[in-house]
Amino acid sequence: MATAIHDGHALRREVQAAMALPEGARLREEDPFTGQAILDIPTHVIPVPSRFECDLNRGEADAIYATPEQAWGLDVWRAPPHPDLMERSLRYHRAFYTMMRHLLDDVAAQGPFVLLDVHSYNHRRAGPSVDATPSADAPDINIGTFSMPREGWGWLLDPLIDAMCEFDFLGRRLDVRENVAFQGKGQLTRFVHQNYPEMGCAIAIEFKKFFMDEWTGEPDSAELQAMRGLMTHVADTSRKLLQAHG
Repeated sequence: MATAIHDGHALRREVQAAMALPEGARLREEDPFTGQAILDIPTHVIPVPSRFECDLNRGEADAIYATPEQAWGLDVWRAPPHPDLMERSLRYHRAFYTMMRHLLDDVAAQGPFVLLDVHSYNHRRAGPSVDATPSADAPDINIGTFSMPREGWGWLLDPLIDAMCEFDFLGRRLDVRENVAFQGKGQLTRFVHQNYPEMGCAIAIEFKKFFMDEWTGEPDSAELQAMRGLMTHVADTSRKLLQAHG
């Protein structure tokens, strides 16, 4: 199964009215188009609300960006968000994880599973005309495994990374590395590994935003289609590895 929990851009009316952050700046820190990459994976979850309403990849205590320090230094709100507004957003956070618990209980009842948690990250953060982050620090795909019991899932993860590296991505091979730009410390992968320690392998997959202009928000349709093919290949390979191991 697959998730793209930062793909969403929508805001409730009361949140939008209270927010000072311009839409373009908000979009730049979201993960647009990551949902498109997982559409061919039969079980997928793509939330609609923006992470600026409630970040599903943080614990409940940090899920609302109440201060600039929680949001890359950005001034998100016109005034400190009202506790009632925050509580209504946190209800969504709780409902999401209740839903995921029910879904994963059903999936785990059928045997071990892999959850591909797809994200993206900026590599031209200093500005559109500034050189990108050096490739040594910014792989095309960063695999985050911080919360994963690596010794228990290495038999699956290592060949899966090899399969991603070997995939023909529009005539090139992608640079896929583990825990370079990010370590995969998000709430969703942690939730899976805490609640399904021997049954669930959750892999944080961070695409560098080579598939779009991170400042204008314009996507490259060919790159997006190739991403979709890659993620389908990753899911198929995961399924075969699970079957062979079982």
